[in-house]
Amino acid sequence: MRTFTAAALLLSVAIRASAAEEKGPDAPKWSSRVQTVLDVTKPLEFERGDRLPLYLWPATSPGDLDDQTAEHLVRELDRRGVGLIASWSPAKREESLSRALPIARAQKKLGVRVNVNANACMSRFFNGDEPTAHVDAQGKPFWDESFDTRGRPNHMGCPFTLDLRKDAIREQVEWFAQAYQEAGLGVDFLFVDWEIDGPIEFNRAHEASKRCTRCRRQFQDVDNFLEFQKVLREIRSELQRYALAEPVLSRFPAALVGNYALYPHDGYRYWYDYFEYYVEGQPHVADQRAKYRHWANEFPGTGYTFAMPVVYTWYPTYGWYDFENPDYRWFYNMLLVATNACKHTPQGVPIISFVHWHTTAPPEDPDPSVKQLSQEAYQELLWHMLLRGTDTLFLWCPKDEDAEEIRLVHEVYAAAQEYGEFLEKGTPIAFDVPKTAGPVVSGLLLDGRVLVRRTDFGESQEAVTIRVGKSELPVSPSPGRCEVVLLR
Repeated sequence: MRTFTAAALLLSVAIRASAAEEKGPDAPKWSSRVQTVLDVTKPLEFERGDRLPLYLWPATSPGDLDDQTAEHLVRELDRRGVGLIASWSPAKREESLSRALPIARAQKKLGVRVNVNANACMSRFFNGDEPTAHVDAQGKPFWDESFDTRGRPNHMGCPFTLDLRKDAIREQVEWFAQAYQEAGLGVDFLFVDWEIDGPIEFNRAHEASKRCTRCRRQFQDVDNFLEFQKVLREIRSELQRYALAEPVLSRFPAALVGNYALYPHDGYRYWYDYFEYYVEGQPHVADQRAKYRHWANEFPGTGYTFAMPVVYTWYPTYGWYDFENPDYRWFYNMLLVATNACKHTPQGVPIISFVHWHTTAPPEDPDPSVKQLSQEAYQELLWHMLLRGTDTLFLWCPKDEDAEEIRLVHEVYAAAQEYGEFLEKGTPIAFDVPKTAGPVVSGLLLDGRVLVRRTDFGESQEAVTIRVGKSELPVSPSPGRCEVVLLR
């Protein structure tokens, strides 16, 4: 019956999405992706209070809305705990602004967060202009093409040329921020997904800089990868501070501003983006077949006010580990990533984590032995993230995955609101990520009580004892449930 119900739900969502695409008389006034959010979710049973909303990629850029429609949509999404996100696009400034302002006005009127996707404003530092290229020993310009992906050129140039571009990028951000300010509106949450642009030290970037006469003059030891990494990440941080964080925060000091994959950490990164690959000789630590790369301390220099780790089911991850339980291959790595951010992000800096369930960025001919993470294990992971200090979740997914992805993340987010006091005020008690598949425990401590959750990847029914301050807390199996335990 559960399988039939899920299938019927997906069919209903598909029919509604199709009607919205056709723009018939009964179609909603917003995008089909936003309609899917409304169809798949339901109003929260427990009050959210002042905690951050759930962010969903499908609840971005809803289209042309008048003030009344925008207010209705913002209210309906807020009842579900979802924050609607408007987009700024410098390529179509007036059109983009006219679509964004009704949403911001509605959010201000209803007293909810004004949310902005400013990604397009950061495009592009390396825009193909020859003055930003590397220069070889013969004086000829060249590009690092090791970041080109799936037929898409992402030619990267010399990181020491980007002062030429930073004012143009900053102006794109300032134009929209100034328009909001002049309209008497604020910005409460603004993010970008700024990835394959600007200085990046991985892939063949180090090799390209060693060929570049301009780059070579900037390093005491150009062959030293750690020096190379540190310098490039300092430039990258400064570009983000100058072009994005500063023009927004100078106008809206309380805004949460951040970028995909920027977060405090322990000096290592436990995942690879779809455009990245390991090059022999780069500093790393090994874990079975995984190579966790050394990572520079770039977050403080950006001026960002929230952390944004990326907790995805990247396709290669499955083959890194030998765990017999296939779910634990995914769960182990993803919990490492989430815990890294939770453990090292200072108190007062919110953690807004990108998440995705479907196997991420598989090749055109994937290995059939790579098993997708189960829905149950994925939802358990989301619970553990929240109980380790993640403040809220941000779902990314392509359109054909919307219904399933939204349902899975919203179910956890909605259920977690029952424990709102713990989520808002609790202190994480556990950051252990077991190197063998077995019990995983996370929890939040508040006023002598512990909200705890245990997930088992094995057959053990024995209690697990964890230390909380000077006390010891036995945690017995309680599948699929959180428990509130008095700490003795």
